[in-house]
Amino acid sequence: MSLVTLSGVAKSHGAQHLFSGVGLQIAAGRRIAIVGPNGAGKTTLVEIIAGEQEADSGTVARGRDVVIGYLPQDVPAGRGRSVLDEVMAGAAEATGIERRMRHIEAETAEATEEEELTELLAEYGRLQDRFAAIGGYSLESEARRILAGLGFAQTDVEREVGEFSGGWMMRVALGRLLLQNPDLLLLDEPTNHLDLASVEWLQSFLAEYAGAIVLVSHDRDFIDVVANRVAELAHGELTEYVGDYAQFIEQREARVAQLEAAARSQQRKIAHTEAFIERFRYKATKARQVQSRIKSLERLDRVEAPTARTRNVRFRFREPPRSGRTVITLHDLHQRYGDHVVYDSLDLELERGQKVALIGPNGAGKSTLLKILAGVLPFEGGSRELGSKVRVAYFAQHQIDALDPARTVFEELATAAARMTTAEMRRLLGAFLFSGDAIDKQVAVLSGGEQTRLALAKLLADPVNLLCLDEPTNHLDMASRDVLEDALNEFGGTLVLITHDRYLIRSVANTIIEVNGGTATMYRGDFEYYAAKRGVDIEQRGATEGQATPRGLAEQPVAKRGTAAETAARKRQEADRRNRRYRRTRELRAALERTEREARTTVAELAELAERLADGSTYADADLVRRLVERHNTALDHSADLETRRAALAAELAAVDAEDLVSAE
Repeated sequence: MSLVTLSGVAKSHGAQHLFSGVGLQIAAGRRIAIVGPNGAGKTTLVEIIAGEQEADSGTVARGRDVVIGYLPQDVPAGRGRSVLDEVMAGAAEATGIERRMRHIEAETAEATEEEELTELLAEYGRLQDRFAAIGGYSLESEARRILAGLGFAQTDVEREVGEFSGGWMMRVALGRLLLQNPDLLLLDEPTNHLDLASVEWLQSFLAEYAGAIVLVSHDRDFIDVVANRVAELAHGELTEYVGDYAQFIEQREARVAQLEAAARSQQRKIAHTEAFIERFRYKATKARQVQSRIKSLERLDRVEAPTARTRNVRFRFREPPRSGRTVITLHDLHQRYGDHVVYDSLDLELERGQKVALIGPNGAGKSTLLKILAGVLPFEGGSRELGSKVRVAYFAQHQIDALDPARTVFEELATAAARMTTAEMRRLLGAFLFSGDAIDKQVAVLSGGEQTRLALAKLLADPVNLLCLDEPTNHLDMASRDVLEDALNEFGGTLVLITHDRYLIRSVANTIIEVNGGTATMYRGDFEYYAAKRGVDIEQRGATEGQATPRGLAEQPVAKRGTAAETAARKRQEADRRNRRYRRTRELRAALERTEREARTTVAELAELAERLADGSTYADADLVRRLVERHNTALDHSADLETRRAALAAELAAVDAEDLVSAE
């Protein structure tokens, strides 16, 4: 059953063409992640699906009685209701029925006529049946469960919505939408304001959700768990792939290679035809053939290869001044907000070269600790001591607000790059995906992701040796996140990072600090080491289709529960086993991926060579034929070698899987 179908949809904003010819079918149970560069029109496309915007052309067909729930990137501030009441308002039908039932109960107590009483009781019975059918009796407990999953304490759910910051208001809006249980969930960057624990809860909730989901996200891990399809919006076109994000990357590479090979082949044929036309254009005996070829070129449906591959721009950052071995020390630190004690006698020491990810639940004090380390937040007691020659820089989302909208990108960077030459500034902007005319764009017209990239470029323009970053990936697309990852891996100083992007943590961090309960526990190892120590599962994957229930979740059989200690030990053992397998197979999987990628390239080369050898005109040049045959034979041998290597790697990987299965039993 199709919930929403798009056909030939096009949209422009003024002179800016976003996309055209977009077709998409959103069927029940389908989970589609829309990806693409900043500014491609992903949010606009989602708003067209939601009915918030109209397409310039094409059709949008929505199924009859289909309920669509939409979570935008920014939500209006709520006032006047508690968090719980605001979320429960999402289930308007259930709350309306409950309100009418309360009124009938009051009217029944006052009814004096038997006929009136009979009618009231009949209506009450119908409402009661409907209320039970839509899960009304479990509505409040479900709302509380959702809010707990999104990080709200039990005491917070009764507080007025207006008391919370914008990020927490976004969670309230998300909770309201999840309780509404629509047929189609539209989510635009739903993880931007969530901590790691809430992201993991949300992805588990969505993986079991019975309805369809369309989401815009740049979180690879989140997409892998939630989505079963990926739709890439790029260069004005939408291309849909079946599978998770990793499978999307493989399929896209194969598709691009095929398109490029087809475009090259077509271009050779066009060149051959044009050469014939030029040679015989003025020869009367060939006039009919010339005209026929001219018309065939005019009618030809040109194969267009993608105009740009994923960029791989590298920039060598200036080495920051070398600090002393001890970069920063916090001793006997005390910090509170009113009666809430955040830290009481905290000690922490960071050393040169550490790349630290701060993790922990919202409200545990991660941002407070980061600001204290950066020197932008005073504290009540204790000491903060910087090491020798330490220079600190701090990034948070409010840095974007400090950009001057009247300046160009180049002019804004220049305010922080006094010691860089013009060529160095251009290379730095190129590394952050600003090139050509883009460096002359005004800051005022940049997207949120572009502004974040510019703010990060400014931060890295003046070398420091202690870099403190608070959620730097918010609003960044995949290519921009790759740039940031490269920059942070290359950074030669000490890094302290808060992010909900687990991919970035795994790629960059060599130290994990878990912040919780007023403590900061250091794990001197990467995320895999931390996961093994804490019993965290780092391989959770796989969206399911789900089965409809009154609350939109598949009901799971209740397993017999052991003691808390037994459950914790079992989970830790299972996570240890998965993490050991992850570490053991990481190099194997990487080698297998490289081999398969090389094999696809070789197959494309063989196809091109075979096509050239099949062209009769090739044999007019004996030397060319000899070279092509040699290349074809070499490619054949290489393809056979790659297949042998691929089979060996796949067998070795399967052996590890079997060994782990036996050990698990």
